[in-house]
Amino acid sequence: MEKYLTVQTKPAVAIPATSSTDREFVKGLGLTSSTMLVMGSMIGSGIFLVSAEIAREVDSPALLIGAWVIAGFLTIVAALSYGELAAMMPHAGGQYVYLREALGPLWGFLYGWTLFLVIQTGTIAAVGVAFGKFFGVFFPWISSTHWLIHLVKVPPIHIGTMTLGNMDVGINTQNLMAILMVVALSVINIFGVKRGALIQNVFTFAKVAGLLGLVIVGLFIGRNAAALAANFGPNFWHGVRALHPVQVGAGGPLVLVSTLTILAVAQVGSLFSADAWNNVTFTAGEVINPKRNLPLSLALGTGVVIALYIACNVIYLNVLPLHGSPDGATILQRGIQHATEDRVATAALTQMFGAIGGYLMAAAIMISGFGCNNGLILSGARVYYAMAKDGLFFRGAGKLHPRYKTPAVSLMVQMVWICILCVSGSYGQLLDYVVFAVLVFYILTIAGLFVLRFKRPNAERPYRAFGYPVLPAIYIVMAVFIDIVLLLYKPQFTWPGLIIVLLGIPVYYAWRWRRTATEASAV
Repeated sequence: MEKYLTVQTKPAVAIPATSSTDREFVKGLGLTSSTMLVMGSMIGSGIFLVSAEIAREVDSPALLIGAWVIAGFLTIVAALSYGELAAMMPHAGGQYVYLREALGPLWGFLYGWTLFLVIQTGTIAAVGVAFGKFFGVFFPWISSTHWLIHLVKVPPIHIGTMTLGNMDVGINTQNLMAILMVVALSVINIFGVKRGALIQNVFTFAKVAGLLGLVIVGLFIGRNAAALAANFGPNFWHGVRALHPVQVGAGGPLVLVSTLTILAVAQVGSLFSADAWNNVTFTAGEVINPKRNLPLSLALGTGVVIALYIACNVIYLNVLPLHGSPDGATILQRGIQHATEDRVATAALTQMFGAIGGYLMAAAIMISGFGCNNGLILSGARVYYAMAKDGLFFRGAGKLHPRYKTPAVSLMVQMVWICILCVSGSYGQLLDYVVFAVLVFYILTIAGLFVLRFKRPNAERPYRAFGYPVLPAIYIVMAVFIDIVLLLYKPQFTWPGLIIVLLGIPVYYAWRWRRTATEASAV
């Protein structure tokens, strides 16, 4: 990779290496902390759950692994491409800044708007409630049915292929655990980035060790003869060349699609589980030697996590048969496809160790969720801070704590919205709707790499994207194909996401008008 590291000392057109806002921050994230932030933000609860849904969609051991390999390829290529942008513009806000500089302020705002409204905050809410759900394994009184304050039941509303509503609003013991976790981590992260980084490093190390332990134990101790016979050998390639049934929309007709199309459909789960690796770019203003450490942390972090994800799915296939029945009386009879509540990792550990395995996995998911949310909370606030500095968010969010030099107001605003999502019960639906939109913003950002090479050819680029222009172009083609497939076959997840993004356009112009009016009155 070092042959791609070149420094131009006298660029004709340069982007400032450090903005005035970046100098306000404390440089507290070294290479280890940055890499742990990448890994910790990626590893949430998805790897423990989504393989069941993917297995039902692809109906093949080979295609289950293939779905994760494709997600891994896309993630690593995107991370290597972002490395150039991160080293070129190591400013607080990361991807928001890249879109603003490459495509214009509207596109940066639409990303930040969607990030705040749903992507970041909805993910934190979902991970927090999952934390509470698995806390309930140890303390049964923590439950989604144990209401402390039940405000209202919102009935389902059907609009075409979309179903809105159908959720309970209020506080139960499960989402209370999520709210307490979010409040605690938001407050802790006010007291300096180094404190937040310490928590991130400890919990990321613990969950990476846990995943590695699952792989080692499953490979050498937990292998099951029935699962091996069912999943490997000739059965491994079952269904690879077959047509696959996909239901169009919610309750729509079943259609037969090709292997490439079904792999694109399956990316909803695998790409979402591998997402949030870009969060380290949000904290660029606090990274030590960002021109070197940001590209390295992106490459190292995504590479390690993707390797673990693929290895975990190989272990699932070593321990459980892929095919199963929802009415199966045993774990083996239910298989990966119909693991109880899609908890594949829990089923695998229970098969290996009995009832104790369920408790071990519950503890692992709680550790994973806590560390994941710490990274997401720490990072997301930096984007809203950068937006506020541009006059496109609440003005107070653009101020740092006078002592700890952290975006305290931004952290609090983010915290309040997450708690509202937890109480409303809407985060699950919102997350379903933005998988498509998230991929659109990745496509636009990597397209921005080409735009900036053309617009600012002489800007300083301490690191140049590995494989440019071939790998970034392949990413764009593959990601566009996935988005088109999702538009066609999963409209209930795609059109609502587009609507959420488009709603940001009038909001952008309202913020811009407000900023213009404020500047005019000041004159």
